[in-house]
Amino acid sequence: MAPHLTDARLAALPGIRHGFFTRAGGVSEGIYASLNCGVGSQDERAHVMENRARVATALGADPERLAAPYQMHGTDAVVVEAAWPAGKGPKADALVTDRPGIALAVGTADCGPVLLADAEARVVGAAHAGWRGALAGVLESVIAAMADRGARRESIVAALGPTISQANYEVGPELVAAFLADDAANERFFRPSAREGHSLFDLPAYIVARLTAAGVSAAGLDLDTYADPERFFSFRRTTHLSEADYGRQLSAIMLTG
Repeated sequence: MAPHLTDARLAALPGIRHGFFTRAGGVSEGIYASLNCGVGSQDERAHVMENRARVATALGADPERLAAPYQMHGTDAVVVEAAWPAGKGPKADALVTDRPGIALAVGTADCGPVLLADAEARVVGAAHAGWRGALAGVLESVIAAMADRGARRESIVAALGPTISQANYEVGPELVAAFLADDAANERFFRPSAREGHSLFDLPAYIVARLTAAGVSAAGLDLDTYADPERFFSFRRTTHLSEADYGRQLSAIMLTG
């Protein structure tokens, strides 16, 4: 069974199963070793499909009911009433469902995977939050979609999984300017890097702050994808190592019963 990490607050909710999966426990080889779930990677498709099936099985879901979107770094949130074949999902960066047995999943390799649940309303959500999506409002979109299905903001628990840390996320002045133009208070998420004119961006803190401002209970696992190659895939680390491609880990949540 594929090993995975959990958030204590989500784990305590009745009728909810979730997992932030690592790169361990799969069948992929080489730079994709071993639980690469990215259908957009150049890994062997049979390996990716087996890995995704292992993720679903670990949650107690039918592999055919694992639903992941075609991620665009946007803000669209889709309500899921039935799963789709791998790689055939809607273009979106967030999913919501009130249907038991459907495992909502997002793939990441430095961006922030956010899993959300309102156990009372029996509504769950998942969001892929890179800097573009987080700044543009993907977190608010997934919360609004959950509310449309009966969730209450004050009852939603949100957990941020493994994400690149500020220490390893150097950005240029254009990105800093975009965040400051949106809100001058965003300056607190940046600090100077060793390279002149560049900054280190605290994406995890920014995501948690946006979730909290939206009225939900939010916290992160405080795990850095870049700094832990044994457990996590990382797009930025792959780039720095000049590797040809990179894997993606899945984070998933579902209603039981």
